[in-house]
Amino acid sequence: MLLPILLLSAAGFTVLTTEFIIVGLLPAIARDLDVSVPQAGLLVTLFAFTVAALGPFLTAYFARFERKRLFIVILLMFAFANTVAALAPNIWVMGFARLLPALGLPVFWALASETAVGIAGPEYAGRAIAKIGFGIVCATVFGIPVGTLISDAWGWRSAFGILAVVALAKAALLWVYLPAIRVVNEQSSLSSQFVMLRSPLVIGHILLSVLVFSGMFTAYTYLADILERLAGFDGTVVGWCLMGFGAVGLVGNSLGGRMVDRHPLIASIVFCAFMIGGLLALVPSIHSTLGLAAAMGVWGVTQAAMFLISHVRLMKVAAHAPAFGASLNIAGGNLGIGLGAMIGGRVIDNYGLGSLGLAAAGLILLSIVLALWLMKCKPVSPVINCPDR
Repeated sequence: MLLPILLLSAAGFTVLTTEFIIVGLLPAIARDLDVSVPQAGLLVTLFAFTVAALGPFLTAYFARFERKRLFIVILLMFAFANTVAALAPNIWVMGFARLLPALGLPVFWALASETAVGIAGPEYAGRAIAKIGFGIVCATVFGIPVGTLISDAWGWRSAFGILAVVALAKAALLWVYLPAIRVVNEQSSLSSQFVMLRSPLVIGHILLSVLVFSGMFTAYTYLADILERLAGFDGTVVGWCLMGFGAVGLVGNSLGGRMVDRHPLIASIVFCAFMIGGLLALVPSIHSTLGLAAAMGVWGVTQAAMFLISHVRLMKVAAHAPAFGASLNIAGGNLGIGLGAMIGGRVIDNYGLGSLGLAAAGLILLSIVLALWLMKCKPVSPVINCPDR
């Protein structure tokens, strides 16, 4: 049953590339649509906040649908949205093009993760999702940087146009090769899933995802701008730098998949601690080839790992409804992405690009404090007790 997981991983590549490709294109989009880079960064916030606000509801509702047809429809939606983005005449149409895929991403990612875990078994949840997560890492290794290189060569619109064609191709592959997947552990009602939001432990884990992703995307949203304006790189060099950032994420994806199965919160703390080092070292080493490579390498490994760790962490906490648990992480993570883009934009406006690493590291430090507190929480059915503050 490895083929279904690999097919979903390939589809996940397209889904996540659609979300994050804009990171490498922000400077070009801002110039073409005649807005500032922080204003263009609000496109990231729009996508992320839409996922955060609607993701759990959409996932809970669509969990009852047959997976193959659902995944194909989502990919067709992505193809249409990327076509609209490629033709967008202004920032408002571009905003609409970013809104549509934001509705499909949480449903695909949560249910694809649940499907992979159902195939591999809960004891191998981390490794199964690591295979799905390989598509995410490939999106950062190839999707985002290749999109940047395409933008530099033929314009940012061509990057979205090619992505639309890829989404159509992936839909065709799923139609031909993905078997009909019976819904396992179908949720009986929306209320039976949302009741877990009464758990302080679940709320704490959602907040942890918000903090982690806020920290990561305070800086990552504007990484291309950092490399252009502070390091002085052109679009081609920025593309290769982003490819290197994503490539080291393969290591983080593998390490995170193994560590999270043993202890999710310890894995979170360890990788967040190393991430702080990479974030703080980025700007001071911006003119040193080896120093910049080392800082981006540490950041890239830990960021890829935290995508996976955060996802599995909430699925394990919500073991009786893993797809809904995954959707809660996606919602919390995207709320963090949106907040990070906004925080980063404010930092740029008030303190300059050079302060992004420090601001991001501060948020990651808060996430470590929260993770340490959550380790003291004792799950006792049906109530989860946490230590008094």
